Amino acid sequence: MSDLGSGDDGISGSKYNIANMEGSSSRNEFDSSAKGGSGVEQELATKMLQIQSKRFYLDVKQNRRGRFIKVAEIGADGRRSQIYLALSTAAEFRDHLSSFSDYYASLGPPNTDNLPEDGKLKSEMMIKDYRRYYLDLKENARGRFLRVSQTITRGGPRSQIALPAQGMIEFRDALTDLLEEFGANDGGRFKGDLPEERHMKVDNKNFYFDIGQNNRGVYMRISEVKNNFRTSITIPEKCWIRFRDIFNDYCDKMKKSSDSITAEINLPTSSNSLK
Repeated sequence: MSDLGSGDDGISGSKYNIANMEGSSSRNEFDSSAKGGSGVEQELATKMLQIQSKRFYLDVKQNRRGRFIKVAEIGADGRRSQIYLALSTAAEFRDHLSSFSDYYASLGPPNTDNLPEDGKLKSEMMIKDYRRYYLDLKENARGRFLRVSQTITRGGPRSQIALPAQGMIEFRDALTDLLEEFGANDGGRFKGDLPEERHMKVDNKNFYFDIGQNNRGVYMRISEVKNNFRTSITIPEKCWIRFRDIFNDYCDKMKKSSDSITAEINLPTSSNSLK
């Protein structure tokens, strides 16, 4: 028995139906074309792998949330499934593929008379924010394969792909090429220590300057508090310098205007000059 089976483990075709997948929560989190998406999306690179009867597309994309990789599997019958990986998750997945490949190479030939009860030979799990990824090297009557399932802890359907075991190294190498080109940074997440908050008081107003970070990057929140009423603005770190330059420009203009007025006041009058 060859271990080059399709590796779908008897999964219902609805799991690979594009309409089912395109409406999933996992897609909304990354895909800008979904309702409530992340704005303009740009495709930075793509790779296509033909592994047995399946085609796999690895697309590096970018939107305002950062960079990520969309992995799409298209079966011989045209059925499609896909998962999304942040670049840091893709790097972790790449490392797992190496260990799964080593384990797979240590296995003997398939024995259909002695299959594991649940079909699982080796399993791992990855966690990224509220997404969980389950990696299961499995074996069934058609062969050995790596099933990668993505779930959303806040709800939503499970999405998954099935990679034939003999294609794990090729898949890993393709991921490695993309990560070497684009790195494993999800979009500029700052790893150092953020500055402490600052406070200043002007008359009966208090101003607070807080530095924070979310999945869009580092930001400064400036809050004005007066009589228990608070208003705030949020300034992304990428425009701090421009914000500072505009502020400095206004400060310079106000200073020049003030100096000009002061100079005019201090000018001697014509009558004083005659005296």
